[in-house]
Amino acid sequence: MGKIYTALGLMSGTSMDGLDASIIRSDGNTEYSIILDRYFEYGPNIRQNLINLRSKIAEENDLKNHHEEIKIMERELTIFHAEAVNNILNELKIELDFLGFHGQTIYHDSKKKLSKQIGDGRLLSQMTKKLVIYDFRQNDIKNGGEGAPLASVYHKLIVEILNKQKKIKLPITILNIGGIANITTVDKKYNIMSKDIGPGNCMIDKWIISNSGEKFDESGKIGESGKIDKFILEQFLDNFFTKKNIDKRSLDINDFDISFARGLSLENGTATITEITAEILSKKILESNIYVCGGGRKNKYLIKRLEDKISKTIKNIDSLGIDGNYIESQAFAYLAIRSFLKLPISFPDTTGCKKPCSGGVIVKNY
Repeated sequence: MGKIYTALGLMSGTSMDGLDASIIRSDGNTEYSIILDRYFEYGPNIRQNLINLRSKIAEENDLKNHHEEIKIMERELTIFHAEAVNNILNELKIELDFLGFHGQTIYHDSKKKLSKQIGDGRLLSQMTKKLVIYDFRQNDIKNGGEGAPLASVYHKLIVEILNKQKKIKLPITILNIGGIANITTVDKKYNIMSKDIGPGNCMIDKWIISNSGEKFDESGKIGESGKIDKFILEQFLDNFFTKKNIDKRSLDINDFDISFARGLSLENGTATITEITAEILSKKILESNIYVCGGGRKNKYLIKRLEDKISKTIKNIDSLGIDGNYIESQAFAYLAIRSFLKLPISFPDTTGCKKPCSGGVIVKNY
């Protein structure tokens, strides 16, 4: 076992509802322990500003056209992160080696190998007086990868430890349902394969936000109460599965539109969009031992529809003693440690890069 580092991982996902923060201790290889998991909800202004900005960026040129607005939002977001970090440090009085700062994805185009996360690593370092490791995707992209998904190597570590504890059987698939859904499959030799497989919460959340005062479909109750519009369902799926981009290794919420559901009631639209989501995901989940994490695991209706389609039970990762809300933030703490040690964080079978490569930019600004 190598030197143990203490890192705080910061993750703001595509749902843009708040910040997940996790402190872990790890050697960056085979050992880890979780010290803290905490959630900081964005105020309504930050969340709405993020949603508004994200809606304006549909193509690469929009990044240039909205440059000033992006810089303002980046500063606002970074200050929120810094205040969250300082809140934790003031409470715990813990010594951190570094922060793993994911930032907020505002644009991702795997075809163009372009991924933009906002988050000012230098400002975060200055405000927290900590070494910051951020911008994790760019080195992978330079090496031919798509820049995502990145949590796979942490999923592998979790699986290795759980297998040693005889809590699981290999092979295993970890299904992460955030805004986008991705899978990491670990085989009996601990080889990993990872990719995005379709929409997670993004279409359902967008529909709920656009048509009600809610932020998401709690437990899937709205979807379950509605009626699936079979004509719209079949038309959407026919169009979707004939597109050439469905086999991309990484996806973005801009890959999924909800305009097809215009005219449907809140309940029927939610039911139809949930059915579409389950149908797309079901085509990519092949392994029997499936454990789900991420916010989407709480949508019981979505999970039930998915189980019906694949004729398999999907187990909640919380049943293994792991909090499924914080795996991504823990992952970025772990990736920060691996980046510091120059260990690979992405692989040909996870992001499509040409060879295993490290990533992350290290900055000290205090």
